[in-house]
Amino acid sequence: MTPSDALTPVAPPAGEPTRVDPRLLEILVCPVTRATLSYDSARQELISRAAKLAYPIRDGIPIMLPEEARPLDD
Repeated sequence: MTPSDALTPVAPPAGEPTRVDPRLLEILVCPVTRATLSYDSARQELISRAAKLAYPIRDGIPIMLPEEARPLDD
């Protein structure tokens, strides 16, 4: 496996949300706090509890820009 393989989105069956490779979650961190992220498959977001932000995943690509993140409700 090459390093770029870990960044390749897994194509889901028709009608199912995109899955995130667990290896990708191991290396991605919140750009604001550098804390670990969790994956919300239902909303297709990466969650930073430390920053209280949810980063969207669009077409299988995590959008790790704070200005694109949704604030989490407590």
